[in-house]
Amino acid sequence: MKTLSIVIPVYNEAATLKTCVERVLAVDVPLTKDIIIVNDASTDHTASVIETTVAEHPDAAIQVITHTRNQGKGAALRDGFARSRGDIVLVQDADLEYNPVDYPRLLKPILDGRADVVYGSRFVGSEEKRVLFYWHYVGNRIVTTLSNMCTNLNLTDVESCYKVFRREVLQRIIIKSDRFGVEPELTAKVARAGWRVYEVGISYSGRTYTEGKKITWKDGLAALATILRFRLFD
Repeated sequence: MKTLSIVIPVYNEAATLKTCVERVLAVDVPLTKDIIIVNDASTDHTASVIETTVAEHPDAAIQVITHTRNQGKGAALRDGFARSRGDIVLVQDADLEYNPVDYPRLLKPILDGRADVVYGSRFVGSEEKRVLFYWHYVGNRIVTTLSNMCTNLNLTDVESCYKVFRREVLQRIIIKSDRFGVEPELTAKVARAGWRVYEVGISYSGRTYTEGKKITWKDGLAALATILRFRLFD
């Protein structure tokens, strides 16, 4: 049986991580699961939650990587991808905004042999979504539009957490962005290599800042700079 590696970057997600991992373990997919949790120097009690969660699931294949200083999502994914063993690799945020129940939908184009990369989109399909910030939506549309102009892809949600890759794709990508710029960087490099990209609709339960949301307008500006960097120079 093929293996699915689920890479979970974590920073101060003690309140949600255990439930997230349990949802990942519970979802029914036709692959063996290999979970890689990357604790990016959390300052809350995330480390103890990870220890407890791993202990409660001794039969699960769960690897833990610990950063001694906070480096960002890109650095966490770089280390998680390097440790992954799966034929297919999927990114899962540690919060509860994205639900693993969508895994079968995300995996299907790859398992059918039609896709090399699959993005989950919060803006297509009929799945339920929590209604939140208008200006975040506008910012996402700007970032996605500029990315599409530079890559000639017609994606609707470049900033989505849910990105799924055949292993061969990641073996040809060297991640340089340490923080949230990793999203447009991955997109640029996937497009440049000519991999087959699919997009599927997913559900979404966004958080407010009081609930722990971390991305801000500054990350949006950094994403725009990253798009131009990898379009013009790298």
